[in-house]
Formats: sequence, structure tokens, C-alpha cells
Amino acid sequence: MGMAFVGAASGAADVSLNSLAGRAEQQAGRPVITPAHATFSALVVVATLVTGALNWLGLPVLAPFGLVVAAAAAASVGIVRRTRHAPANTASAPRTAAAATASDGLVTVGLLLGIGALGALAFATENAHQSWIAVFLEDELSVPLGISAFGPAVFAAVVAVARFSVSGVGPQHSRALLLTGGFAATVGTVGIAFAPSLVVALMALAVAAAGTAVLFPTLLGIVSRTVSEDRRGRATSMLTVVAYTGFLAGPPYVGLIAGTVDLQAALLGVAALAAAMTVLVPVIIRDQTVRPNDEPVGDRG
Repeated sequence: MGMAFVGAASGAADVSLNSLAGRAEQQAGRPVITPAHATFSALVVVATLVTGALNWLGLPVLAPFGLVVAAAAAASVGIVRRTRHAPANTASAPRTAAAATASDGLVTVGLLLGIGALGALAFATENAHQSWIAVFLEDELSVPLGISAFGPAVFAAVVAVARFSVSGVGPQHSRALLLTGGFAATVGTVGIAFAPSLVVALMALAVAAAGTAVLFPTLLGIVSRTVSEDRRGRATSMLTVVAYTGFLAGPPYVGLIAGTVDLQAALLGVAALAAAMTVLVPVIIRDQTVRPNDEPVGDRG
């Protein structure tokens, strides 16, 4: 019951924060969504290291959970203070009626589901690496248990750095960023599968991490820019729900293939997911889809 409540609350918070990040990005006229996701990844690394240190010191298991409660409470108070007086509908620049109508009609339910499917493939690739890389290093490369833990840490660290690095890329390059990220994720994952040593595996993992890092924030940014303020919450929610099915399905997908064949084949299956996403990007993400919502756009045809 407790974990179910935590999952529901964190899911609602995730949608709300992404919606607020989309609004802030429109108001500020600069990237907010990608740096926000980069901060999340950086804090994953910090939380992992802190939890490991607390366990090493022999503190009770409640200690890291207590720190999480304190940090979440402080963050909640800060968010409430900064947003309670914010107007319901704001924009960084006035929009014409024609532009508003065009952008509101641009992101249909079908397109949202398509972008969500891309997000699902991206998340499946990302969580497959996070959940299985340590096991792969131990089973396939005979890396000791303590050293294999560097795999998930390297992945999260590279994801954070990559997201901070691409946060200044303009929206007009969104499709190119998705294609580049998908290609890097594919090549990196294949490299891990055939890595002859730990060093090579970690280098390939860094490539895969850098590729997957840019995928979901870019997709979320596309949706946020192309819907009106009053639809952003619903659009973000739909995109997140569809995309997170991939997050849930990624680890079992690897386990199913690994149980049937082996972990190397399972990683090649993950590479296939990244490749499929890359192929589908130009089919689903058209030129007019990536335009900011203050620019008039025509029908998608």
C-alpha cells in the first residue's frame, strides 16, 4: 500500500513538474525541460552515492529514507511558495488567434500517442541499461560485484552531463537531436553486447547513455511547445503515461530474451528498440511539429 501511494504521488508530481517546466520554458524563452531532467539524473548519482555511504557506515535502512522525506518536504514547500501566485495562463509572447488555432490543432491525440510511442521505446532502452548493465558486467565479463556497480553510476552520470550539454540546442534541431540520440543509443548498445573488456563496455555504455539522455526531454519539449497553456497538463500527462509503459517494459523485455537465449542477445534486442525509435522519428516528427507555438503553422496534410 505504501509503495502504491508513493508511485501514484510521484507520478502525479512528475506530470505536474514537467508541465510547469514547459510553462517556464515558454515564459523564459530558454531551455528548462532538458536541464530539469539533467538535474534529476545528477541527483540520482548523488542519491546512489549517499545511500551507499550510509550503508557502509552501518546506519539503519531508515536513514536514507529519512533524508528523502526531508528533501521532498523542502522541495514541496519551495514549489508551493514559488507557484501559488502564478497566473493560470501566461506566455512568453503574445500569440495571434491564427497561430493559437493552428498550434492547438497540430498536436492531435494520434500524434500524441505516436510521440508517446517514441518515448516508450526511448524509456525501454534507458531503463534496460540501468537495470541490467551491472548484471551483464558480472555474468558476461566476470567483473566483481563491487566494480560492476560502476555501470549504473557511469550511465546516470553521462546522462546528466549529456542533458546539461544539449540544453542550449534550439527547437529547430529537435528532430536531428532525436535521430543523433537514437543512433548513438543503438551503436553504444551493440558495442556493449560485443565488448571484450570492462573498459570497452563502459565506453560503449557512455555512448549509449549520451544517446538515450536526449530522447525523452526532447520529445517532451516538442509537445510542450506545440500545445496551448490550457492543454499542456493533459498533453504532458498523456505523453508521460504512454512513454512510461516503456520504462516498465524495458527490464522484463531484457529478462525474457536473456532467459531464452543470453544477455548478449538481450542487449542486441535493446539495440533493436533504439534502432526502431530512430527509424520512426522522421515518420512521426515532421518539420511543422517541432516549431515553437508562437509561430503560425499550416495543416500537417
